[in-house]
Amino acid sequence: MSKFNRSLAVVAGAALSLGLMASGAQAEVGACLITKNNTNPFFVKMKEGAEAGAKKAGIALKAFAGVKDGDASPQITAIENCVAAGVKGILITPSNDSVGPALKKARAAGVLVISLDTPLGDKDAQDATFATDNFQAGVLIGKWAKAQLGDKAKDAHIGMLDINKDNISVDVLRDTGFLTGMDIPVPNGKVLGSEKDSRIIGHEGSLGSPDGGLKAAETLLAKDPAMNVVYTINEPAAEGAFQALKKAGKEKGVLIVSVDGGCPGVKSVASGVIGATSQQYPLLMASKGIEAIQAYAKDGSKPKNSEGLDFTNTGVNLITDKPAAGVPSLDTKEGMAKCWG
Repeated sequence: MSKFNRSLAVVAGAALSLGLMASGAQAEVGACLITKNNTNPFFVKMKEGAEAGAKKAGIALKAFAGVKDGDASPQITAIENCVAAGVKGILITPSNDSVGPALKKARAAGVLVISLDTPLGDKDAQDATFATDNFQAGVLIGKWAKAQLGDKAKDAHIGMLDINKDNISVDVLRDTGFLTGMDIPVPNGKVLGSEKDSRIIGHEGSLGSPDGGLKAAETLLAKDPAMNVVYTINEPAAEGAFQALKKAGKEKGVLIVSVDGGCPGVKSVASGVIGATSQQYPLLMASKGIEAIQAYAKDGSKPKNSEGLDFTNTGVNLITDKPAAGVPSLDTKEGMAKCWG
């Protein structure tokens, strides 16, 4: 057993999910993948991408996961354990910015830190980010919803289902992008809920889960039974929102828009549960992250950002079967062919 695997074998907390993800356990290069949880299909696919990339590169990979979105404590423990084990790189979808100090210590110890999907507020806490342009993902669903509503957009009743109230970057970027696409001014693009538009019923945390989405949508419906547009941070939350609308007998005539573009989410678009979703590519994020760790271990090189951006853009496409003029999109057949590649 390698030193990397011996070290990590003795440091698994109860809140963490731990497993050797690559063959070639004798590999000199060790890496860790730390996701927000291990139940969201998005993170499951990300883990698959990291596993495939690690196997190809001959890297020994350990995977950790927190229990739920927004819970940083298990991630901080995982970071500390990975650094103690002497890994060369850490791939992380940070639950929030409180993981920053631990990641800065990892960087100081010579570990390459790459954020996946969710950039950290403190730029010094990461060497690079591989992500969807989350703002653009929001803009696409916002423009689509505005086009579908037509003249009724000015009188819309909009419910916002975020992750939580912590102003997590991915939450703020998608949320702000959606409002921008709807032509709703956002005074402060760094926090949730700064808009003053009367069309916004409110913001509720969903934890990115079906149960959370159901409860959040029920709360918003109680505030305004006329809710006819629902923005959701991801498709599990959208699933819960639809169930809330269905329970209230209001599932018809309500636009639900989302972000992720996973295969189950694309099926929800095809069935009409979700009107449109912005598709991102977590498998690509993870596999590119592994490639970056391999290059760093070889010659110390670090990833470069996409032109004009402060991250490496892994792409986004709007998926819908109801295209809108001026809003580029793919239909669900194409979406199924691409889902989470």
